[in-house]
Amino acid sequence: MSASEPTGLAAVDLGSNSFHMVLAQLVDGEPLVVDRLREQVQLAEGLEPDGSLAGDARRRALACLERFGERLRHAPGVRVRAVGTNTLRVASNARQFLVAAEAALGWPIEVVSGQEEARLIYLGAAHSASDDAGHRLVVDIGGGSTECILGQRFEILSVHSLFMGCVQYSRRFFRDGRITKRALSQAELAAGRELLALQHGLRELGWQEAVGCSGTIRACESVLVANDWSSGGVTRDGLQRLREALLAAGHSSRLELPGLKPERAPVLAGGVAILLAVFNALKLDLMHVAQGALREGVLYDLLGRIRHEDVRERTIRLFQERYHVDRDQAARVEATALALFEQVAAPWKLQPRPAGAFLSWAARLHEVGLGVSFRHHHRHGAYLLSESDMPGLSRDDQRLLAAVVGAHRRRVGTDAFACLMRKGRSKLARKLAVLLRLAVVLNRPRSGANHADPRLEVDGEGLKLTLPEAWLRSRPLTRSDLEHEVKALRDLGSRLELAISS
Repeated sequence: MSASEPTGLAAVDLGSNSFHMVLAQLVDGEPLVVDRLREQVQLAEGLEPDGSLAGDARRRALACLERFGERLRHAPGVRVRAVGTNTLRVASNARQFLVAAEAALGWPIEVVSGQEEARLIYLGAAHSASDDAGHRLVVDIGGGSTECILGQRFEILSVHSLFMGCVQYSRRFFRDGRITKRALSQAELAAGRELLALQHGLRELGWQEAVGCSGTIRACESVLVANDWSSGGVTRDGLQRLREALLAAGHSSRLELPGLKPERAPVLAGGVAILLAVFNALKLDLMHVAQGALREGVLYDLLGRIRHEDVRERTIRLFQERYHVDRDQAARVEATALALFEQVAAPWKLQPRPAGAFLSWAARLHEVGLGVSFRHHHRHGAYLLSESDMPGLSRDDQRLLAAVVGAHRRRVGTDAFACLMRKGRSKLARKLAVLLRLAVVLNRPRSGANHADPRLEVDGEGLKLTLPEAWLRSRPLTRSDLEHEVKALRDLGSRLELAISS
């Protein structure tokens, strides 16, 4: 292993019910788990009626992240990825919370989309399940969302993220802890309605094995096995017996079932209602339980990036295909942009990963908006990159990519980078946009014969671009465009000086 490669990996999962962290050492290139931490934070409990995150849940979350951060500080050489899920997707003050959360943890936190969460869940479950060629259905009931994914080995065929989870449903239908027949039936019906849109499509594709993962489904299996209602996995009959036990208890505080951890009791009824609806909608009789889930998926996704099997690269290629991007032109712009990047990276304190990678992706996708219309295609491209499902990229990643592409031509608005939540990302986006704009201008002829070997230097707060005199003299349009850029780049907070070499 080279000195630049990590000695281990760490995944932090900021779930709506529990926070998890798993640390692994790389042994012969494979992750070996050496530590796990879990705390039931119940972050979704802190969502106020106005959508803001507050109260004890917020304090529990930050205290937990401080403890996780302490463990990470004693694990040098570890590459870390922390992801936030449904509650952080919907909280109106997520940006403010993330500032405090990142300070507590000591690492950046990505809020992933429901689709990206589902992809990572499937990746974790698939790596922990038997390796066969059949279709596999994976279901994960979290605190604030439920993911249903159909795949074959490590390839996803269909993915759905639904806005229902054990904490959310327990608050909605069993608010005071009372478990009544009516409340349980209403919760099951509500979950069934959420599943209507996907059940027929999934059943048509079919599967050979149904697999459940994460807290709710593992808790159900634990109770079923401990009470001899199942010999392994979650069965329809065992689930009905658990339903009867919930009604017999009548209140979450009186749930004292063998196999049930006390901290799971307050959110069990909501989770069971959703799982019953899943069994009914998808006509399941048995669901096996996988050990891997979101955090394991994050580990294997990190491992793929180290091995240069980065799903983000695949996503960029797929977007180029989907929107019929001129790949030759994209490659020319990318090569020029990266050549400029290498010249300013040191004084600008930019690293090839992630800054250079984002510039590369932006260059390859800067013309995706042409698939909509030439007019305002930079805006169309920014919208597509911001709002599409892009496997491997977090919401913040997509916003950064969209901001750079949206600023690659024409006048840049004062609010062009206002959507960037992470600290320092607005400044990074401005710098990358400057490099991309110059690369686009220098390659406007869309010809490989246009090579200029530009020299770019950081000059105080500005830039100095030097080009051969003969090259510029033979390209009056390019010279005019560059003179226009001198004015346009002021909006990006950058001063550009043009110089000529003999």
